[in-house]
Amino acid sequence: MTAAKIKIDEPRLINKLAFRLMPLVCVLYLVAYIDRANISFTKLQMLDSLHLSEVVYGLGASLFFIGYMLFEIPSNVMLHRYGAPKWLARIMLTWGIVTLLLAFTQNATMFYILRFLLGAAEAGLYPGVIFYLTLWFPAQHRLRMLGYFTVGSSLGNMLGAPICGFLLDQGGLWNLEGWQLVFVMTGIPPILLTAVVLLWLPASPAKAKFLADDEKAWLVQTLDAEAKDVLSKDKSDLKLSSVFTDKRVIGLAGLYMMASISIYGVSYWLPTVVKGFGVTNTVNGLLNILPWLAATIVLVWLPSRLRKNNRALMAMLIAASMGVMFFLGSVFLPDNNWRFISLCLGAPCMYLLLPCFWTLPTKFLTGARAAAGIATINSLSNFGGFIAQNLFPWVRNATDSVKAPMLIPALCMTVFALVSFILLSRAKKRSASLTKLEESTL
Repeated sequence: MTAAKIKIDEPRLINKLAFRLMPLVCVLYLVAYIDRANISFTKLQMLDSLHLSEVVYGLGASLFFIGYMLFEIPSNVMLHRYGAPKWLARIMLTWGIVTLLLAFTQNATMFYILRFLLGAAEAGLYPGVIFYLTLWFPAQHRLRMLGYFTVGSSLGNMLGAPICGFLLDQGGLWNLEGWQLVFVMTGIPPILLTAVVLLWLPASPAKAKFLADDEKAWLVQTLDAEAKDVLSKDKSDLKLSSVFTDKRVIGLAGLYMMASISIYGVSYWLPTVVKGFGVTNTVNGLLNILPWLAATIVLVWLPSRLRKNNRALMAMLIAASMGVMFFLGSVFLPDNNWRFISLCLGAPCMYLLLPCFWTLPTKFLTGARAAAGIATINSLSNFGGFIAQNLFPWVRNATDSVKAPMLIPALCMTVFALVSFILLSRAKKRSASLTKLEESTL
């Protein structure tokens, strides 16, 4: 019996899967991003407390991405081997412990080591969840789910900002400074979520107790049929190792790096920009909600409307082009209010690129190659986070301007827009060729 012969209410099943799986994976990414956002707020006190310079701190913060990059591919291969629930739980536990240890940093060397270990501990979470979603949702539904998942990062920035800002002003509680409280309170949630992941997330549709037998059969057969279709179209070497030298994978990693530099750079530097307005830490955190709130609204509303034809590529082109305009405005507009509004509008442009982008690699990768390929793209692109958290302080020192680092995301969005235009043009040519071929056979 083929998937086509199984009668199933597809929209109802997809919604059932979404309600069962997406809340928890979104929470995982939300907590991860709160843990990533904390470093931009602890900087406001750690520099003086540990006598660190902006450049030294930026290097330490960026070492997270080196650890992440080195361990991401092995981590995702392990996830494929042992199953998502067990491996994601391991990731949550270890990164929570390292975050707690960061609260007791004594000097620059200890800061460097712990940030590297934090990256190694968290490696594999993001690509692991993306791969996990490909095991549950057919291709036409993935963009919407990736949009929901990406909401976790924008919500993490949105919620992490006021939490971290508030904690910074609570220094003295438990005899800890404000920056230490930030690490303690953001390290506890991932540890607590470890057991939840093990108990709640099923490894695959075939093992899902909440699905009826016909629902399991439809999902398994539909996803298998899609995987075979991908394999039939991909004439390249199908060995797992071939992923690491695939020009398409390397090219997509380079493109995704532009988004990584932008997002990690802006989220890292934004509290410093807002501090220049002369506000308290708590108000700084509250103001930092607004850009990520705008990003969250866009991610919830728009991706489900981009499933047909080449709409995802068109959205990438438009979002990147608008991002260039807004980030340039954040530097050159004459008033703080208008500059901040530009940043609030630039944030959703950056974030919309993510779910649209992740529809590209699954067009030619499947199975273990998909796990390795997605991890390779994300791992190489995470070098963008390392670049961002070193480049933003360097530009600030070189120009003696807190605003000037926002030229970096403007440049990255320009590259993203150009590549998106090329990909869209090629996709339209292929569609036109297929249409002509179909017409000639009638």
